[in-house]
Amino acid sequence: MPLGFAAGGLSLSSVLVRCKLLVHRKGDDMTTTDEKVGVHPHPQRWAVLGVLCLSVMVVVLDNTVLNVAIPSISTGLGASTADIQWMINAYSLVLAGLLLTTGALSDRFGRKRSLLGGLLLFGAGSAVAAYAGSSEALIAARGFMGLGAAFLMPGTLAVLMQLFDEKERPKAIGIWAAVTSLGFAAGPVIGGFLINHFWWGSVFLINVPVAIAAIAAVALLVPESKDPTVRKPDVLGSVLSTIGMVALVWSVISIPEHGWGSVRVLTSLGIGVVAMTAFALWERRTPEPMLDLGFFKDRRFTGAVASGVLASFGMGGSLFLLTQHLQGVLGYTPLEAGIRVAPMAIALLVTSNVLGPITMKLGAGRAMLLGMTIVSGGVVLLAYGGSYGPTLAGLILIGVGVGIAQPVAVNALMGSIPPERAGIASGLSGTLTELGNSFGIAVLGALLSARFAASLPDGVPSRSLTGALHSGADITVVREAFAGGMTTSLLIGALAVFLGGVVSSVLLRRA
Repeated sequence: MPLGFAAGGLSLSSVLVRCKLLVHRKGDDMTTTDEKVGVHPHPQRWAVLGVLCLSVMVVVLDNTVLNVAIPSISTGLGASTADIQWMINAYSLVLAGLLLTTGALSDRFGRKRSLLGGLLLFGAGSAVAAYAGSSEALIAARGFMGLGAAFLMPGTLAVLMQLFDEKERPKAIGIWAAVTSLGFAAGPVIGGFLINHFWWGSVFLINVPVAIAAIAAVALLVPESKDPTVRKPDVLGSVLSTIGMVALVWSVISIPEHGWGSVRVLTSLGIGVVAMTAFALWERRTPEPMLDLGFFKDRRFTGAVASGVLASFGMGGSLFLLTQHLQGVLGYTPLEAGIRVAPMAIALLVTSNVLGPITMKLGAGRAMLLGMTIVSGGVVLLAYGGSYGPTLAGLILIGVGVGIAQPVAVNALMGSIPPERAGIASGLSGTLTELGNSFGIAVLGALLSARFAASLPDGVPSRSLTGALHSGADITVVREAFAGGMTTSLLIGALAVFLGGVVSSVLLRRA
């Protein structure tokens, strides 16, 4: 999943990629795989592109739909804020932990097989999630869906790069990006419609027929492809990184309920730090690392990574809270909330197509700083969105800022890695984006929960906004307590996004 700016549990994957994404640096003695083996464009490549778009759409819709359904799931399952966070993070952690490994496996054993397996797992996980009877069951199902997405996502880009020559490839990726953005915009609306007319499980059940259709199309149209020069999967690296990320996020999510100094928090934090340290040491030592730490010596790579992680941290947590704010505080129905979030994706799509070529001329450093500053300003407006007016302005600014910054980040990342390792780059960027998103939801959610609980009168349940609203307490007091906690959390998120812009701008200018 190429570097994306997460939005409420969503990694807006592989969008807004420009022509430079697939053009190697002048002077590099490198060629793409299809050039090496003399492969001509596939005769059914445009039909296959439609199948790839459909496959990615399954994942995009699920994550955007889920955000609108959060209040309904909380009510239906009696889920706490921590439960809701884990419903999102279980997916993200599995996906982030396995993307590099599944990318290598798809190169070795076949990208078509990876697509089929991923769609099958994702569809099965969606069916289980739809009928989950407890928060724990839904969290487990979401983790299973993350496993399916981990096999699905790397294969789509790799297949696309195999089917199109260098002249058609930018156009194909542009179409893929546009369809993904439209799916991102449509997700909240579809989710709101389903919640209004059915039950919360319908937001997962809708994935099943789409996954079945995608499986049939992949089986009939997508050709098999493999990379004969692929490296062995770094199993130990994958295990260490997964353990480390799960432990770190677990510690943060546990803070509101158990406290900063609790044994549970400190133990999981220690496990996470040890595992990630061991991961870094192993990657430096093994001859075939999952993550080549030498990539970080390139300032373009480091700048792109910094922007992606910090933007995902700030936006992922902010938009996770926004959907609850729109429904619980401003009083919108799920459908109304979904419609009111859609302008962000529309602004993103328009900006990327209208301003993308212009902002690229500013230079990577200036464009990144401009885009991330605009995003940060948008999050600040969300923080003070006592009504929908400021919220709408904030969403539009976020869409514009991402539309400016994301192409720069993607080009910097992909341009810093040899073309023959594009699959690893795709998995790496997706891993870092999901990691930033998970930490954003965990940290900002923890800040909100702590502030929310402290602001409520004694005796009012503080496990979730929905529970407090239905407790018989003064609704105005409950809403003001949540809004106060949200303001604090979103300002932290805005600061993270802005710092990401500053750091990446400095690194990219020096590259």
